[in-house]
Amino acid sequence: MEWDDLRHFVELVRAGTLSGAAKRMDVTHTTISRRLQRLEQRIGEPVFNRTPQGYTLTARGEALWVEAQRIEAAFARIGQHLPESPSSISGIVRIGCTEGFGTRIIAPLILHLQEKYPALQIDLIVQPRPIQLTKNEADILITIDRPERGPYTIARLTEYSLHLYAAPDYLDRSGPVLQQEDLTSRRLIGYVEEHSPARDLPSANEFGAAGPLSIRSTSIIAQKEMVASGAGIALLPDFLVGEDDGLVRILEQVVFYRSFWMIVPSSLRRVARIRVVADTIAELIREQRPRLFR
Repeated sequence: MEWDDLRHFVELVRAGTLSGAAKRMDVTHTTISRRLQRLEQRIGEPVFNRTPQGYTLTARGEALWVEAQRIEAAFARIGQHLPESPSSISGIVRIGCTEGFGTRIIAPLILHLQEKYPALQIDLIVQPRPIQLTKNEADILITIDRPERGPYTIARLTEYSLHLYAAPDYLDRSGPVLQQEDLTSRRLIGYVEEHSPARDLPSANEFGAAGPLSIRSTSIIAQKEMVASGAGIALLPDFLVGEDDGLVRILEQVVFYRSFWMIVPSSLRRVARIRVVADTIAELIREQRPRLFR
């Protein structure tokens, strides 16, 4: 068995589709298919189930995946002892992130990564739902939920704060909010609970709201825009609210603190392109911390 065939297998596991693996390796999808066919011929049985949704591992494929990660890690350890230059770092790195943090904080950092590592392709996967490392949806995950277990390298990326915000015209119509009890008669905006991007997010009930939220959305960006339009009050991350947004913070004493975690599969942490992107993001976020607390 050749390592090059196995490398194509590894990328197909991570991408889940021929086109996705081809993009990650900068080859055609027929190249991936040909390599896979040769690998399966040598093994003597299928390693993937072909479905309309993509490629999933068979039992034999699962066993091969475990061994392939060990081999990949061994190659990566060898590579760690070789000199690296920014121009030698190439390939695709997929960064999965929550919508608000990905849009407001991570997206502006991509230019720095592009300038430092011009041969890299960065995929920023920003979704209002949780991104699943177990389904290989990303190489690096930035999330509020710290996994309890798993073969991951986990680091606290940063803390951030959240406050209640409203538009001035909403407060003019509904009256000032001077104490938490005032919230019971105000229109509150928050997440659709079953589609929350994380388990550890504060809810309206935590700051004294009575009854269900008046308006809900799966998107924190949509919630902010609803607040800006005067639709109601929402608990928003402070990094999401800029000075030019014109929103008013209410009940200064109602504040929540949460953390973002950077999670990388242990096998990928040794891959040069993944390692340098994770380390660079951590370094850049340290410079961004004043924006995370206001």
